Amino acid sequence: MFIDISSDLEAALTDLSLPAWHLDGSFLAPTTIERYRTEVRAAPRFTETATTLRNALTGDGGGYAVLRLGNLAKTLGTGDQFRRLATAFAAEVAVPFSPFPRWPLWKDVGVKVDKDPGKSSGIGYNAFHMDLVNATLPPDYTTLLCVRPDPLGGGLSILSDAHAAVARLPEDSRALLAESSYHYGNFFDLFSVGEEYKPFPILNGSGPGEGFVRFTAKMLERSQLGQAHAAAARELAEELVRGQVSFMLQPGDYLIVAQRRFLHGREALHSGQETVPAADRRLLLQLFLRTPAGAGSAA
Repeated sequence: MFIDISSDLEAALTDLSLPAWHLDGSFLAPTTIERYRTEVRAAPRFTETATTLRNALTGDGGGYAVLRLGNLAKTLGTGDQFRRLATAFAAEVAVPFSPFPRWPLWKDVGVKVDKDPGKSSGIGYNAFHMDLVNATLPPDYTTLLCVRPDPLGGGLSILSDAHAAVARLPEDSRALLAESSYHYGNFFDLFSVGEEYKPFPILNGSGPGEGFVRFTAKMLERSQLGQAHAAAARELAEELVRGQVSFMLQPGDYLIVAQRRFLHGREALHSGQETVPAADRRLLLQLFLRTPAGAGSAA
């Protein structure tokens, strides 16, 4: 699931000068996608790398990948040109878009020591979840580009195969998870993710291994759930932890997660974040992807 790129591809991409992107509503404009593809697909071994990336995300047993772009980040820095290259790789998987009109295409996920520790920009444990869990059309992929890891050494990324976790549950628990009895979070000022889904089932009734597993462990503490439904969700949370993989993202690493298969989260940052200057704290950039209609799913 970790994909290195060859030195000749790195050299060719370093020499590219991709233009600024344009949006068509919330989505990366087709003209930008076509321009980026024309440029990057001419680079040696780009097509093979993109194929490997797609297979890691959609093939049997797949569902996430980390594209190692660290050398490009060292050479180019992590500014506009580097982000355009990352966007070009993302566009080989699905269509980049932003559901947040108040944010640009890439959203900063930094560290705020005074924020709720369990939030993505907090300093505590960020439990397993899918992004925009309460939208009728959540993103097919969530992606995170590492600019800086925690300089104190914390903040491991965690991932777990949600469908594998569900398959280990007893039948009565799965039946409860398939009932529209769950809710979490607010829903406002969002584009291109459908309508608010409330209440929603965690399992959507698709066949085994298919569809979204609409889960966030935060619902166990922050939503009013019936006792039986909360117990079933807690069982799922325990199975997700049991099956988790973890790793530290390095500068330039680009994590892409198929939300129809894997849930993600983060271990707590190392203690002492208040001693780290804000400009030196962990920084990720987040981008969402939508699979075009008729192009298949990430399941």
